[in-house]
Amino acid sequence: MTAQTTRWGILGTGGIAATFASDLPLVPGAELAAVGSRTQEAADAFATKHGAARAHGSWAALAADPDVDVIYVATPHSSHHAASMVCLEGGKSVLIEKPMTLDLASSAQLVQEARTRELFLMEAMWMRCNPAIRKIRELITEDAIGDVVTLHADFGLQGPFEPTHRLRDPALGGGALLDLGVYPIHFADLMLGAPETVHSWATLTPEHVDETTGILLGYASGAVATLTCSISGESRNAATITGTRGRIEVPPGFFNARSFNLIRNGSVETFDLDYEGSGYQFEAIEVQRCLAHNFPESPLVPHTTTLEIMTLMDTIRAEIGVSY
Repeated sequence: MTAQTTRWGILGTGGIAATFASDLPLVPGAELAAVGSRTQEAADAFATKHGAARAHGSWAALAADPDVDVIYVATPHSSHHAASMVCLEGGKSVLIEKPMTLDLASSAQLVQEARTRELFLMEAMWMRCNPAIRKIRELITEDAIGDVVTLHADFGLQGPFEPTHRLRDPALGGGALLDLGVYPIHFADLMLGAPETVHSWATLTPEHVDETTGILLGYASGAVATLTCSISGESRNAATITGTRGRIEVPPGFFNARSFNLIRNGSVETFDLDYEGSGYQFEAIEVQRCLAHNFPESPLVPHTTTLEIMTLMDTIRAEIGVSY
């Protein structure tokens, strides 16, 4: 990596890859150097549309590109492990779209591989890099609402999705939990840490992935988090944190927050942290900051947190009866 420029590769050519590429020009010092796909045709089309300097028709070719510093893996969940392993074996630092993999064991394997090779690795939980979310965390740490008593967060999409859709395909890690529930879970973890108790319940699709899931988390502090996710109905997609001296309300789209309200003693203080783009630029900025300082992982999305979340989601899947 040069002192002025971070040369990015993108592995995958779907919607998330396109959004990331569209936000990359908002990142100081970022260059979209290359894209990789399973086919040359898809890579060429993506490179032309988003201005990548080179297009590779295989994952291995992208990983071997000497003019790429870090690769963003934007494949479906089921391919995260294999694609990221190819990148690490090619000597590249990696930003992996969330969730890191389908389960704890495969995520832990990637973390170990990155540590062994002394390469940077980060789960692309962009919400944790969002300025508004970071400000909320700061207020919680500063005791702005007192001791947290309850946390509520939900993420639901309007269905129905066709049986052939990736969200209903167990082979692709389908269901509400990994795609949507990961956001409320990360939000709760960010504000309350790891829970002591976990209770969950779900309705399943005919394909045996979770359609609607409810999660109740209990904490040593006495706090309770209630979380829901669904691919059968659009919920409010908002979050509330209630403390002993006030509460914080995050409006719909909490996972991509641009503002929130701090409510204390009957008064409302609005924090407006609006920004350009879709919000993916902040995780790219964090990656570049870590690379510039030779950090092996990000303090905003550390390996221990990713593995804690994967452990929790494995527990939830066991409770609701979903396996991949």
